[in-house]
Amino acid sequence: LEYRNIGPFRGGRATTVAGIAGDPTTYYIGTVGGVWKTTDGGQNWNVVSDDDFTTASVGAIAVAPSDKNVVVVGMGESPFRGVASSHGDGVYISTDGGENFTNMCVKDSRQISTIQIDPENPNVIYVAVQGSPWAPTKERGVYKTTDGGTTWEQTLFVSETTSALDLSIDHDNPRI
Repeated sequence: LEYRNIGPFRGGRATTVAGIAGDPTTYYIGTVGGVWKTTDGGQNWNVVSDDDFTTASVGAIAVAPSDKNVVVVGMGESPFRGVASSHGDGVYISTDGGENFTNMCVKDSRQISTIQIDPENPNVIYVAVQGSPWAPTKERGVYKTTDGGTTWEQTLFVSETTSALDLSIDHDNPRI
């Protein structure tokens, strides 16, 4: 296997990538310049976030295993870079394969590092929120929705200075 650069060439720093199970040609990439999508294995990339996002920096992307049309994007560049790191404004959800997105959660989260979607139910979504790297915030921890993003519950909160960075879900038993 030889590595080669297939773009996108104007995306900026790439922070996250997500593909569709069973489809080797469709991928989403999150950058500090938004979300890009390819449907031809990386030969061509199109930005899909410009019309709906109010910030550009992406921290996490996930595609629902049970519905490839559900794409969830967490904003805010999650890998901190010293004193400069681009912040975001919550979670955007698409139910039409990235054609349209709606901001649905934790708009003051600043940085979102991981998203997990229940493998059997695309309405159940978990989000790990880092929060601001420079100040204590109440928006840190883990958030969960069971209705596709309409309402959210903060299911884990330790303190205003403790972030959630990573999440994992057992695909054989999504309750774990």
